[in-house]
Amino acid sequence: MQNFLALTSFGIEPLLAEEISQLGGQQVVQKPEGVYFQTDLKNAYHIVLKTRLASRVLLRLTEPVNVNSKDDLFNAAMDINWPEHFNSDALFAVDFVGKNKAIRDSQFGGLTVKDAIVDKFREAGFERPNVEKTQPDIRIQARLLKNQIHFYLDFSGRSLFNRGYRQSTGAAPMKENLAAALIIRSGWLNDTNRPLIDPMCGSGTLLLEAVAMAADLAPGVNRESWGFEHWKSHDQALWQSTLEQELQLNEQKLSALTIKVYGFDMDERVLKTAKTNARNAELSDFIEFKVAQAEELQNPFKASGQIIFNPPYGERIGSLPELVATFTKLGQRLKQDFINWQMAIITGNPETLKLLKLASHKRYKFKNGPLDCVFALYDISEEQAERGAGQNIDTSQPSAFANRLKKNIKGMKGWLKQNDVNCYRIYDADIPEYNVAVDVYDDHLVIQEYAAPKNIEESKTSARLQEVIFWAPQILGVAPDKVSLKTREKKKGKSQYQSLSKTDRSMVVHEYEAKLKVNLWDYLDTGLFLDHRKTRQIVAKKAKGKTLLNLFAYTGSVSLQAALNGASEVTTVDMSHTYLDWAQDNFELNGLRSHKYQFVQSDCLQWLENNTQTYDLVFIDPPTFSNSKRMDKTFDVQRDHVDLLRLGMKAVAEGGELIFTNNKRHFKMDFEALEELGFSAREITEQTRDMDFKRNKHIHNSWIITRD
Repeated sequence: MQNFLALTSFGIEPLLAEEISQLGGQQVVQKPEGVYFQTDLKNAYHIVLKTRLASRVLLRLTEPVNVNSKDDLFNAAMDINWPEHFNSDALFAVDFVGKNKAIRDSQFGGLTVKDAIVDKFREAGFERPNVEKTQPDIRIQARLLKNQIHFYLDFSGRSLFNRGYRQSTGAAPMKENLAAALIIRSGWLNDTNRPLIDPMCGSGTLLLEAVAMAADLAPGVNRESWGFEHWKSHDQALWQSTLEQELQLNEQKLSALTIKVYGFDMDERVLKTAKTNARNAELSDFIEFKVAQAEELQNPFKASGQIIFNPPYGERIGSLPELVATFTKLGQRLKQDFINWQMAIITGNPETLKLLKLASHKRYKFKNGPLDCVFALYDISEEQAERGAGQNIDTSQPSAFANRLKKNIKGMKGWLKQNDVNCYRIYDADIPEYNVAVDVYDDHLVIQEYAAPKNIEESKTSARLQEVIFWAPQILGVAPDKVSLKTREKKKGKSQYQSLSKTDRSMVVHEYEAKLKVNLWDYLDTGLFLDHRKTRQIVAKKAKGKTLLNLFAYTGSVSLQAALNGASEVTTVDMSHTYLDWAQDNFELNGLRSHKYQFVQSDCLQWLENNTQTYDLVFIDPPTFSNSKRMDKTFDVQRDHVDLLRLGMKAVAEGGELIFTNNKRHFKMDFEALEELGFSAREITEQTRDMDFKRNKHIHNSWIITRD
């Protein structure tokens, strides 16, 4: 009998322990790091061929040894007679797991063990074996647990979950051992005569594992390489007979299999991958794949069955609106057409489960790659359907939010006809319970969720947001995949241009004569401040035939409108290379190429300190607060606006004007300080707010500064 350790991912350990016991392992003990067991060599071969849940199986080489220093680790490794385990012409690698006060780094620990192995071979009079990290013949794993070092031979080799049938996968592939664990937890294996449906099957992993488990196939028979192949105690004859026996059993079990399972997906290309995977696994006869939307799922079966699926988790910007629409409609379909069925869903976003309006009777925790996930089990009973019927978003009866949105659309029709714009705000927290802004960008929507007051329960704000996400695209006739969702919070010390993701996507919208590039996906702001539409027109009219300086220019939309309206010169200054490049893209979009248009990357405050040129018109729209690393100090618009305006007015030519605007709520202009400097300020906030921002009195404030 020898000692082994089977590794797997979080959540699968108890199932793996049960599987090892069923496969003949003895003294099976489940611990956080894996499943320990004992068995002989013949059954060890059987286990690595049959396990569906392990990711690796390690063979323990020695009893654990206490390690409190580098020397202890080196000596413990030197005490093992490594030439007994592999030849010096075999390439080897060392994996090191764990740390303590003496061994603080896995790379350091691995190098120490590697040096000991090499020295042991030399001491025994053999050639030094060479190291190969990616595809070694022999892999040693040293595991440091509670100051004790355990040495293992990687018996199975890495990625034991890889069955070999997947030539390609969908965007978020699930490992086969996790899929197997989900099938077990779902309960379908208790009665495989029941229909099994995956309404979002992707590349088919869940269904392929389900069919193979129903047939009790050995998943390892097609594996091309094993960790024990260059181990000196490997018994090739015993291995070959074990392998051939499992191959024969697989053929017999497949020929006797009569089940059929069903996979649906909206992406025809992904289904082609699923069909290829099924052919590679020789399971095509048992799985039927069809193109279909999950929310339109039909029940053609007389008997009740099992639904299992792994939906997208809504991590990427824009995907949550799709999930809200899908889950809302799916929940209704399930309660109408799948009574007495069971359902199992794994998700990294448990909030989406609430949209089903069903109560799960059991939940398990797993990890899907790096993501913490919940696997929820449901019994879709008549009682559940009746109890949840009134809780769903009523898709046939518009909510208060939906009705307000309809009212706003009707009220803006005349304004939209008169104004040649295709990007505007259609809703801005009109109803306090629905604390969001909804912006239209041509055929896309951006929904911005404002931070909820602390006294409002999170569950209520979540439910309201889901309602908004469902109804906004419905009312406005926008596809859910063209909706971006963002959360806008007050974050002291953060730049207003906070990055959310990195898709590098963009689209072009228009505002009067101007074409403007916007990005609805990668940043909190889109590249175009809609509330300054009228401000841009005011500046553009004033700039005709004049010189303009645009500071804190962002993506240069003010500069662009001024240039299109005939400004004689335009200088655009911003600290960000990204936004300055964006501004130049906007000019290119509109065919504006001239030496009259200058783009300067600089800290605006420093640039103003050193500037000697004057301009007929200066426009300043600074951040409310900034602590950028590229600035010498922090900037607070309330605290620092007088200094900013003093510097800005140095750049204003005689008889010229400075237009100053900011987005700080309850901003107070320091008139006395300006008067001492010889300046006067006239507020023009009302003139700068367009119709779609009339309700929001605090969206921004604007001023014209002149010399007395």
